[in-house]
Amino acid sequence: MKFVFVADAACDVSEEDKNRYNINIIPIELNFGDEIFPEGLPNEEYYKKLKESEIMPKTAMPNAYKFQSFYENYANKEDVFVITILISMELSTTKVQAQSAADELNMKNVFIEESRGATVAQGALIVELAKFCEHENDIEKIKEEFYRLRDKVKLFAIINDLKYLKASGRLSGASAAIGGMLKVKPIVSLVDGKVVNIAKCMGTPKAESYIINSAKNIDETRPLYLIHSHIEDKAKELYEKNKDAFAGVKEVKIEEISYVVGTHVGAGCYGIVFFEK
Repeated sequence: MKFVFVADAACDVSEEDKNRYNINIIPIELNFGDEIFPEGLPNEEYYKKLKESEIMPKTAMPNAYKFQSFYENYANKEDVFVITILISMELSTTKVQAQSAADELNMKNVFIEESRGATVAQGALIVELAKFCEHENDIEKIKEEFYRLRDKVKLFAIINDLKYLKASGRLSGASAAIGGMLKVKPIVSLVDGKVVNIAKCMGTPKAESYIINSAKNIDETRPLYLIHSHIEDKAKELYEKNKDAFAGVKEVKIEEISYVVGTHVGAGCYGIVFFEK
């Protein structure tokens, strides 16, 4: 059985893992006012434009046609099974579009589900499921493993610039203003598919300590991801200062948050993604 993995562009995963595990990305449109980028923008170009532009960027979820165009290549082939893992339904109804496309094709050899997350958490979930599929062909067991892994993947990040969360409706104007005045560093996490402000720490050291203390039950057999939105040095520094806390982790990866989630967190966000035991 050949497995083909599909995600929307809210998923952040390395090129190496895309190639190794046959992970395909359905693009998400990016808009800077009247400027439209149907395929989005590469990270370096996106964050440069974000810094220089006075316009708040927006994204538009992929429609059913984009999924259908991809699914047509594999629909109901006996030796292929398509696994589609998408952004949380709490953040976007992309899953509805994918399901509509599969229904239009009367496609039976497909599994479509939301990750209850996004960005690197979504990517990490797909990669770990792909590893499982290397030695398992039973579709029901693969689904069971997906739901088990979905409950285990965790994301904790520090937000440095609150204006993007405010503009996207993820944070109230009052909270954003207070946070900026008091130098409060909000900590966000994924809870039941929602981006939740789980803590507000006074200053960066306390915010970083909060993140490290949140990773006490880490599954050291799976990768630890250092995540960032165009601030790689801070992600690396967070790890270097807290190496002892991750001494048993066998693999550490650095992944950048791309334009889709970058429209909500801006530049300067950093943190960790990991799996609990």
